[in-house]
Amino acid sequence: MKTKFLFITGGVVSSLGKGLAAAAIGALMEARGLQVSMQKMDPYINVDPGTMSPFQHGEVFVTDDGAETDLDLGHYERFTTARLTRKSNFTTGQIYDSVIRKERRGDYLGGTVQVIPHITNEIKSKILENAKGVDIAIVEVGGTVGDIESLPFLEAIRQFRTDRGHENVLYIHLTLVPYIATAGELKTKPTQHSVKELREIGIQPDILLCRCDREIPRDMKGKISLFCNVREEAVITARDVASIYEVPIVYHEQGLDERLVEYLNIWTKAPDLSAWERIVKRIKEPASETTIAIVGKYVDLTESYKSLAESLIHGGIGNNCRVNLKYVDSESLERHGVGDTFADVDGILVPGGFGERGSEGKIAAIHFARENKIPFFGICLGMQMAVVEFARNVCAIEDAYSAEFREDAKNPVIHIMEGQKTVKGKGGTMRLGTYPCTLGDKTLARRIYGQADITERHRHRFEFNNSYRKVLEKAGLLLSGINPELELVEIVEITDHPWFLGCQFHPEFRSRPMAPHPLFESFVGACVKQGGEK
Repeated sequence: MKTKFLFITGGVVSSLGKGLAAAAIGALMEARGLQVSMQKMDPYINVDPGTMSPFQHGEVFVTDDGAETDLDLGHYERFTTARLTRKSNFTTGQIYDSVIRKERRGDYLGGTVQVIPHITNEIKSKILENAKGVDIAIVEVGGTVGDIESLPFLEAIRQFRTDRGHENVLYIHLTLVPYIATAGELKTKPTQHSVKELREIGIQPDILLCRCDREIPRDMKGKISLFCNVREEAVITARDVASIYEVPIVYHEQGLDERLVEYLNIWTKAPDLSAWERIVKRIKEPASETTIAIVGKYVDLTESYKSLAESLIHGGIGNNCRVNLKYVDSESLERHGVGDTFADVDGILVPGGFGERGSEGKIAAIHFARENKIPFFGICLGMQMAVVEFARNVCAIEDAYSAEFREDAKNPVIHIMEGQKTVKGKGGTMRLGTYPCTLGDKTLARRIYGQADITERHRHRFEFNNSYRKVLEKAGLLLSGINPELELVEIVEITDHPWFLGCQFHPEFRSRPMAPHPLFESFVGACVKQGGEK
């Protein structure tokens, strides 16, 4: 079958959920037996989001091949079986960089390099490259229709229908139908204006996903259909749901997948959404619940820890329990102390991050978890701060610290990786992507994974300082996971504790609702047990 292309655009406002919509559509198509590819086009000039603040951009998602990408790729991997690569996300910065390098090399010799056709051709080539060998290529256009930055992407996908044929290209537009409480009415004008903007560019959407907090009545769908030149059955209510994992089910109930296969002229098997239904049932009707504190410095924006939060929910699905998340600002622990902050929690998780701000608060939280036998999970920087805490308070190395925060630290139990010492640039230069790890016998990590050799995704510059291995091990810190090539300490544990584990890698990037990551499933299980023993 010739590859079909499905382009998803957004209008009216940002944060409507294009990424989730794309991911849910991918899930629906896979439920019908089709193979999909997923891709996100971001209109910012940055080459990638790796150097952008989590406050502005949210989480940086890392692929197996070491690409720092948009957080929407996390949604794509959680909702589909697609395993994404650096080809799955590109930015305006990458496009212009590629075209300029070609121009300097002489590829366009004699020609004037312009947005059309050179920039748009480059965009189209990247879309085609990621779509090889699949039934449907699902491509999300970042930004909002009307943004200047998005215009080259929109022009490129407009050309796609001419290039590939009407029956092989479909446009889905996600828009907003707000409810105005004072008037007691739903309003279609924002959707009408958004579609008008899109049509002025030359794109007539085939399907409208209308984001709304309630079901849109049929007469209003008819109005939207008339004014937006879209068939009435193609006006789909994308209503708010309690769990994001309901979205594929809601879309199916609205007939979205039927419209897609009809408009693209694809024969498929009947959709099987039973796995999604089981997941939603477990989320809505859990047998138990637990509360876990996430101690970080980006707590006022949960998007900063998106994969982490979802992985804890996956751990809850695996344990048939509801996981309540309590975000704790590590800086507030520095100012006010721990106090009774953790009185109502069953577990403490310290995630990754960069920079010294809030680090002492994280160390205080880890100290509390260790001494009070509360299940603790440290990830990347969280693992490094656990090593610092242990060195200070168990080994009596009072000035133990990380060289990331203080280059002249007398006892840098965490120091910069050898391969990072000569690195000057910031973008894409960390230790990124998948690396192997060997787990020690009779360790918690080995019991959790059920095997000796694993691979996990990384994103860091600093590491455990092997000069301190002997003193820390002698005091009771178990180094249970080691990279076999670099002798890099990947996992640390404390055996005299219900559940205390820190890992240098990011397991949250590999967790799925249908296949919870074993570390998260085990950690949540320990938290449930902790709550039951209170």
